[in-house]
Amino acid sequence: MTVVLFLEQTLNGLQQGVMLFLMAAGLTLVFGIMHLINLAHGSLYMLGAYVTATVTMASGNFFLGVMAGMAAAGLAGVVIELVAMRRLYARDHLDQVLATFGIILTFNELTKIIWGPQALFLSTPEWLSGTVEIIPGAPYPAYRLFIIFAGLVVAILLRHLIVNTRLGMLIRAGATHRETVGAMGVDIDRLFTVVFAIGAMLAGLAGAMAGPMLAIEVGMGEQILILTFVVIIIGGIGSVRGALVGALLVGLVDTYGRAFLPVIMRNLFEPSVADNVAASLSSITIYLLMALVLIWRPRGLFQAYGS
Repeated sequence: MTVVLFLEQTLNGLQQGVMLFLMAAGLTLVFGIMHLINLAHGSLYMLGAYVTATVTMASGNFFLGVMAGMAAAGLAGVVIELVAMRRLYARDHLDQVLATFGIILTFNELTKIIWGPQALFLSTPEWLSGTVEIIPGAPYPAYRLFIIFAGLVVAILLRHLIVNTRLGMLIRAGATHRETVGAMGVDIDRLFTVVFAIGAMLAGLAGAMAGPMLAIEVGMGEQILILTFVVIIIGGIGSVRGALVGALLVGLVDTYGRAFLPVIMRNLFEPSVADNVAASLSSITIYLLMALVLIWRPRGLFQAYGS
């Protein structure tokens, strides 16, 4: 039973880590090349979830809903970049934080106007609603396995994009030698728009995947955004590889802490005290991990931009 529980919690941690990677990859792309702090990234995650739920319930096709959610988030990202972000590149980070916080409030109010204040609930696709027996006696939800698989595929495709394509070459060059790239005739403004759209679509994909597991509600993006920043700090700002490693570490540490700390504490304290101590410790484990990583490597696990 202990082996089964450990396996299940490991898969839960990987699934959470993959979701965080989809968020962190887009955000670290934006910061790595634009040096822009975008607090509104969580709003794009929320938009992806809402549009996916709406289209899926109207059409009965989950994949159509996911595509619509990604497209809506990407389009919203382009509009945000053109209307607001271009005016913030030369401003300091405080101005960027204040402006993108205003975008969060705008998105939340628009969401209430369009969808109402009530939460939406999206059912798991029928063909993914069952379980898969990983080992005998250890059934695991098929949808969670699908998320892990889909996230790893996205990670591979994103690595290929950055390492092996012309766009990826421009992204890597623009992150470190922006003026030189512009002097060679590359339209930096267009490159920034493309990068922002890619990041927005990844956030929309994360929201679409989260829809069947969570209540889709106003403000849901702010909750995951905090963990996303922790992932980026651990992995290294501007590194997609760091985003993947950091996301998996955070997912596993957070899941293990919530699953096993109560058991450990009950062997040390009275049940009532143990539950309180375990709850407090499990809520700070990822921040302790971040502190330890920063003591060891102040710039994160991976300092180089790119793969």
